[in-house]
Amino acid sequence: MSPHSAAPDKRSPPIARRRFFRPYERTPRGPRVNDRIRISPVRLLDENNEMVGVVETDEALRRAREAGLDLVEVASTASPPVCRIMDFGKWKYEQSKKDKATRAKSKTTELKEVRLGRSMKIDPHDIGIRLDQARRFLMEGHKVQIVQNFRGREMMHKERGQQRMTGIVEQMADVAKLEVPPRFVGRRITMILAPDKAKIEGILRRRAAQKDGDVPPPEATETPDKTETPPIDTEPAPAETLSNSDTPQNPVEKVEAPNA
Repeated sequence: MSPHSAAPDKRSPPIARRRFFRPYERTPRGPRVNDRIRISPVRLLDENNEMVGVVETDEALRRAREAGLDLVEVASTASPPVCRIMDFGKWKYEQSKKDKATRAKSKTTELKEVRLGRSMKIDPHDIGIRLDQARRFLMEGHKVQIVQNFRGREMMHKERGQQRMTGIVEQMADVAKLEVPPRFVGRRITMILAPDKAKIEGILRRRAAQKDGDVPPPEATETPDKTETPPIDTEPAPAETLSNSDTPQNPVEKVEAPNA
């Protein structure tokens, strides 16, 4: 090997630099409890919700431990902060129940989409199935967007789409009202129906009344027992079983024809 030739590079390949991830510090939610309360003094409320006054935080913690409860900061923005002696676990449970009830009462209105097939060539039975689904959405309080698509030369007969939408509005008039009239967007026609709350409430009241009226009283539901009548034997009795007393008293005499 020539002394003037370049020596091979024996350096190791560069090492990829690792990304630095800051450790995730979970910040506890909710009010500060017990040892997390750093401010001193605090205004204290005892377990009976009576005002004790301004005391040191250590004294408030001692009172909470003696009562077997927790010291909870209920007003952190006040000066000094207001703390209360209570059962924190029970308070959290009651608070979660209140939040759940509030979420259940507040219904979120959504826009549901119902498509009437891929083209105008759809069976009336299939349209009825889709309209039943739209009716269920409206009864639940959601808005419904009806979509009718057109394919190929169907765009030459747009009036058919208008007629279909008009018929749907008439069919759904008992539970819905037209919010956005039918309009063409490209190769489809759309409209939006909104629930009519007054009509829907009337339907629900009638259903509830009908359900209550359909339940018969207990005595009306009991049906009387039917007495079974014995079967009638229509077959004649055999001749040999007839006794002499069963024969008629005046037998019919046989009349012979006179000889010619």
